[in-house]
Amino acid sequence: MFPFSFEWVWDMGHLVFHGGLWYALTILGIGMTYCIIKSIVDTVKADGSDSHH
Repeated sequence: MFPFSFEWVWDMGHLVFHGGLWYALTILGIGMTYCIIKSIVDTVKADGSDSHH
């Protein structure tokens, strides 16, 4: 069943499941976006030294 199907009923079980699903996907997306942006910024700011911070 999909939300665009006519038989879909937004009951409490669906609301809790989809709320948890989108909460988890949001946290993962924010974390991945942070890591990608941080790696790009660190790559651009690289000064050529061999030391790791």
